[in-house]
Amino acid sequence: MTESRAEGQATAGSQTLSRGLQALELLADAESPISISVFAERLGVHRSNAYRILRTLEQHRFVLRDSAGLIRLGPKITALARGVAPALHTAAMPAVTELAYAVGMTAFLTVLDANEVVTLMTVEPTNVEATIARDPGVSHTVDRGAPGRAIESSLSAAERETLLGSPEFGEAVLDAKQQGYAVSRHEVVNGVSSVAVPIRIQGEPPAAIAIVHFNLPDPLDEVVARLKNAAERIAQNYR
Repeated sequence: MTESRAEGQATAGSQTLSRGLQALELLADAESPISISVFAERLGVHRSNAYRILRTLEQHRFVLRDSAGLIRLGPKITALARGVAPALHTAAMPAVTELAYAVGMTAFLTVLDANEVVTLMTVEPTNVEATIARDPGVSHTVDRGAPGRAIESSLSAAERETLLGSPEFGEAVLDAKQQGYAVSRHEVVNGVSSVAVPIRIQGEPPAAIAIVHFNLPDPLDEVVARLKNAAERIAQNYR
């Protein structure tokens, strides 16, 4: 095999891998299962190529299709999430679960990854009629939503410059620093609000524990107290 052919095959293989990873990212960002046509359009490929990518992901159980043919992430994706900060995941699971059932809302743990906030784990309580689904792997930029602000509020100016490129904090983050928690309404998803508190554990990325719901209680005192208690428990369990 000539060098140019080998390089061409390597490039093609890299493109295929890149498309597969992009497919997982767009499904993680989707608010609900999507059709194959939407999948292909968002991925920027022809439907035939989209089907090939989809079949490979289905074979490995990272993607599932329902009876209507709509596509969503499969439960096996959580195995990858558990491999990210596994000690933090293990330490957080009891506290996040207890929090979700105590407040009757979806509770989740996020970590900072470059300039994005990524959901590491999530618990939806079954003792209430309606909850909001939030899959592990869902991400958004750090400047959107309560978890990102909570994480930012735990950083020093020097840490922020190193991690995010600037030492300057926005007004909402400064408020979160003072209050010890962050709140967002209708930012990441329209009609959905969130409250989050930061978690800092040496050796782990900056993190936040949060709850998300259609309607937040007023006042927030009890929810904030439970979030702070959960954050303390996670730090204690980690030791």
